[in-house]
Amino acid sequence: MAKTQSTSDSQPRLHQRGEEIQEFGTVRQIPVGLSEDTRAHSCRRLNQVLCDTRILHDLYKKHHWLMRGRTFYQLHLLMDKHAEEQAKLIDSLAERVQNLGGVAVGDPRHVAEITSIPRPPNGVEEVPAMLSRLLEAHETILKDARDAASQAQEMGDDGTDDLLISEVVRTNELQAWFVAEHLVDTPLVH
Repeated sequence: MAKTQSTSDSQPRLHQRGEEIQEFGTVRQIPVGLSEDTRAHSCRRLNQVLCDTRILHDLYKKHHWLMRGRTFYQLHLLMDKHAEEQAKLIDSLAERVQNLGGVAVGDPRHVAEITSIPRPPNGVEEVPAMLSRLLEAHETILKDARDAASQAQEMGDDGTDDLLISEVVRTNELQAWFVAEHLVDTPLVH
């Protein structure tokens, strides 16, 4: 005879709260062959790049919605494509932090506290200003990612070095090139 489930067993347990089981900025022991100091250092640097990347992603989405002018369609599509590529980086960066035993920045309010990317105005800027803002964010991320990769390499953290160079630097360089070309004042035809 089949066991019947009581109605109390099927009720979701709502409004639960729990103890914080790992503080932000700490690393737990994960058997990846790296010292605690190396893992903690890499997690700090990765979280900085992660925060800046999350802001860049959101800038791309904002500019995607607010694009104007003759190149609206092309830039609207480009902004969305770049946002999707940044979203992939966000996931890779957060997973690397977790892989090292750290805590990836997850709350957007926490991201806002850590990011080094300046906040844009709440309203709409002219298109060249939006593009320039994106280029400045890319440059901030590129400088920090290269420095963090160099330090990770010195500390023997090849996985972090590889992620930062192969994914973060290469993606941001390519995107910066595509955006910068839209700021060249060249006529379409002569």
